[in-house]
Amino acid sequence: YRNRFIRTEGFEAELEAGEPLWAGLRENPNLSKQDGWGARTRLKDSSSTDVIVHNGVAATSFYQCGDVYELDPRTLAHKGKADWTGGVTPGWGVSAHTKVDEATGEMLFFNYSKEAPYMHYGVVDRTGQLAHYIPIELPGPRLPHDMAFTDRYAILNDLPLFWDPDALAQGAHAVRFFPELGSRFGIVPRRGSSDQVVWFNAAPTYVLHWINAFEDGNEVVLDGYTQDPRRGIRTKGLPESLTPFAMLDINAIGAHAYRWRFNMKTGEVKEGPLEDGISEFGMINPSVAGKPYQYTWGMTAKPGWFLFDGMMRLDVDSGGIERYQFPEGVYASESPMAPRVGSQAEDDGYVMTFTTDMNSDSSACEIFAADSISKGPICKIKLPQRICVGTHSCWAGKDTL
Repeated sequence: YRNRFIRTEGFEAELEAGEPLWAGLRENPNLSKQDGWGARTRLKDSSSTDVIVHNGVAATSFYQCGDVYELDPRTLAHKGKADWTGGVTPGWGVSAHTKVDEATGEMLFFNYSKEAPYMHYGVVDRTGQLAHYIPIELPGPRLPHDMAFTDRYAILNDLPLFWDPDALAQGAHAVRFFPELGSRFGIVPRRGSSDQVVWFNAAPTYVLHWINAFEDGNEVVLDGYTQDPRRGIRTKGLPESLTPFAMLDINAIGAHAYRWRFNMKTGEVKEGPLEDGISEFGMINPSVAGKPYQYTWGMTAKPGWFLFDGMMRLDVDSGGIERYQFPEGVYASESPMAPRVGSQAEDDGYVMTFTTDMNSDSSACEIFAADSISKGPICKIKLPQRICVGTHSCWAGKDTL
């Protein structure tokens, strides 16, 4: 067991100064004492959103764009900023949710900014070198959070939830929903040029996380968690301190698994739900990333809170669901699937999660059989200290280290 702070430039600067230098996400950026990073510019780069393993190195990133920091995945020794980011547009950084394709060893990524063209897309090859980087022109500043890929394509998005342009002109970063704009999805060959992006129009929504994507004949199929507050469950009587964070409550925003089908030949779009309930943070067997698949392991949450209180396995073909509910006061993290060595079936393996037990002030790594999570954990590994409740996590097999 090891646990380390990501020692970003902002982290080190505040340690040296002995005080905060940058305003928080919900504060006026003018309160920041110096310029910062990412899409908002005057924000600290915490590199705290996501972690992946690529080219034998653990890499962390920030969801509003920033530097990518690398660590030894075994010791967590810091290696500093990723060298390949030197080829990225200065000041833009890289968004969290970089995607690693096990089949090719490539890592796909995007970034976004308040400056035109407002987005870029790129590919880092299996040796850790920046191999491809192109601008993706958008109508204005947007707030994309994730991307997806298939064997041949990268899938980017222009969704109608973003900073209000009028407020932005006054220096305020107020997020608004503009349903009249609808949703747009940009599909581009993985090593394609800007003029090869094909845009599809769909119903207005916002999506934090995609599950997977694949090709089916002339169609590109994309699965993710659409948000529909009309089907949401709002909790009354929340403490005032929590109400600003209602946007993180997957129950209130009505997040649920959903599928889009984009016909690359005719331009037709088909879309519809994959489940009746509410869930988010779905993980898949990494060997089927970008390919046809059957299962995703997602999380359910305590209404009114950003705490994962249960796990579910969704069969995206049949709609069948298997569930596990953690005991009261026990909360989990995102739960990656680790294929069993020599496995043949897609669900032959294990689902891993970190849990925090508020009753005993302790934490554990809990391991489930991926094909029968409802039976509960088959193993619990107690951690030497309690860790805070987290969200994203990553499983890296021995062969990737």
